[in-house]
Amino acid sequence: MRFKTLLAAGAIACVAAAVPASADEGMWTFDAFPAARMKADYGWAPDQAWLDRTRAAAVRLTGGCSASFVSGEGLILTNHHCVASCLSNLSTAQNDLLANGFNPATRAQERTCPGQQAELVTSIRDVTGDVKGVMAGLSGAALVKARDARIAEIEKSSCTDPATTRCQVVTLFGGGQYKLYTYRKYSDIRIAWAPEAQMAFFGGDPDNFNFPRYAMDGAFLRAYEGGKPVMTPQHLVWSPRAPKDGEATFVVGNPGTTRRLDTEAQRAYRREISLPMSLILMSEYRGRLIAAMGEDKDKLREGEDELSGVENSFKAQMGQFRSLNDAQFTAAMRETEMALKGKAAPGVDPWGSIAAADAAYRQFYLEDSFVKGGPAGYSTLFGYARTLVRGAAERGKPNAERLPGYTDSALPLTEKRLIDPRPVYPWLEELGIAFWSSKMREYLGADNGDVKMLLGKESPENLAKRLVAGSTLADPAVRKALWEGGADAIAKSDDPMIKLALAMDARSREIQKRYDAEVDGPITAAKAQIADARFAAYGEANYPDATFTLRISYGKVQGWTERGNAVPFATYMGGTFDRATGDFPYNLSPAFAAAASKIDRSIIYNFVTTNDIIGGNSGSPVLDKDGHVIGAAFDGNIHSLGGAFGYDGMLNRTVVVSSA
Repeated sequence: MRFKTLLAAGAIACVAAAVPASADEGMWTFDAFPAARMKADYGWAPDQAWLDRTRAAAVRLTGGCSASFVSGEGLILTNHHCVASCLSNLSTAQNDLLANGFNPATRAQERTCPGQQAELVTSIRDVTGDVKGVMAGLSGAALVKARDARIAEIEKSSCTDPATTRCQVVTLFGGGQYKLYTYRKYSDIRIAWAPEAQMAFFGGDPDNFNFPRYAMDGAFLRAYEGGKPVMTPQHLVWSPRAPKDGEATFVVGNPGTTRRLDTEAQRAYRREISLPMSLILMSEYRGRLIAAMGEDKDKLREGEDELSGVENSFKAQMGQFRSLNDAQFTAAMRETEMALKGKAAPGVDPWGSIAAADAAYRQFYLEDSFVKGGPAGYSTLFGYARTLVRGAAERGKPNAERLPGYTDSALPLTEKRLIDPRPVYPWLEELGIAFWSSKMREYLGADNGDVKMLLGKESPENLAKRLVAGSTLADPAVRKALWEGGADAIAKSDDPMIKLALAMDARSREIQKRYDAEVDGPITAAKAQIADARFAAYGEANYPDATFTLRISYGKVQGWTERGNAVPFATYMGGTFDRATGDFPYNLSPAFAAAASKIDRSIIYNFVTTNDIIGGNSGSPVLDKDGHVIGAAFDGNIHSLGGAFGYDGMLNRTVVVSSA
């Protein structure tokens, strides 16, 4: 969904950071579903067979979305905005698949999505004792090194067929638990159907995070293996019926990130440092994008997906910033933290350790933000260069000593993302690198050593032009040759992007080591202590923060009351015509307008539920009591964006496109 993390001002989160979850709240792991609690609330709860059937069809897309198998021949339901990058990558000036939609006449015309991979959980195993055991008695960087090494070993030994399986050790409760998730993966994912973008995102940014909505934010992919569609007998049953007000619903997917277990010090850092800086940067970057895209129609098409992502993130983080400045809300979070502190063992102060780590990070967060990652967040070409440079260095080390992302369990996906062909637009690359380097100079200062090393005497604009014009990394064959050539090929390369990545690598590793020693290590140890205190005080009747791993939430179809007015639970197809103005973003897509006489205007289009979700749940199937698909989650109302910090069952709503 177009759904990140924020909270409407005035909303009061439940005390998820300390006490057992309230009704309808929770993004539960499948091995800890609260069946007894749901049965007490609803008079019924799914049994283990129901959960197993559902889990076997739930898909994680490596682009950051959720999905599900809905046919016996590999058909995957997700959101349109989850395939927007694929459509953009496959588009040309002659055929804009975002604008025109994609409706192949045969399966032979289904097209591969670059970089995409679909993954299904096949098992979940607790490895907490194993991972915690190697960290015992350690601190700082030594703790991080031991943890990462053991995780790499567990992942490698547990997945002996990296071509078809992926193993991932997941940190839960900030370090209180570690679980090994084993996935069956499919690396050939093709687009099977998508509506026109204007049909999927009718109302555009003004309607984003709002309801009523009139959006067909749905799409279908298909998994292939050996050139043939994958046989998927354990798929979900599609039910083309309208939802019923008050009926129980389940959302099964992979929520990305929540911070409900953060401490007051961590929230203060976000409120005072990271969010203000991020909002300023996104605002200016968005302005530069819009100005550049207004120059010609090709740039408008080429930059559309990038702009959509920036606008979505900006709106989400602005709401998050507002919530962390809401006195009533922040007071409630402080109270829950104090309540847990009161139950902790005497003499134990992990909250103080986290505050000290936060204070240390504030001393070098600018270098961590601008230098460690370089312009990878703004430049596809530099992202390739950094992967090639890091890959050449890391693959020469023992598996347990490598950086995350370059261990044996992670390398297949890293290589796929590097080598899969996709278009690179020089103007967009130049814009991104020039923006990054100008902001780095502005925030760190022209006399800063890192700025001098990276910019030298060049202006940000000239640096960007030189790097982009001289690089050949847009060619997947070049990237493949460098990847396979390893350290020797990297050392001999005269590509300016490779040279920049090499120049930045030592400094980047230095910053990472400082982060491990002063921030990650201390916080990992402290979070584990807080988790133990929570379990001792309240038992395990709670759920961990979201980690882009498989979760299930339960709720019901239900509207809400907004400023004294009832908001109905559903919208209808005909409402699209009523809302249409003829001007963007409320213009009808051509196909929708052409089919006006054929559309049953009384059919439910979008609806809302009380399910607890967050970004990453985009594309999650919404299931009824029978486990049948009645929709796909694609958004939340403005209140639900507070899911980063807490859940308010009176106001939080998931927005769903109906299977009807």
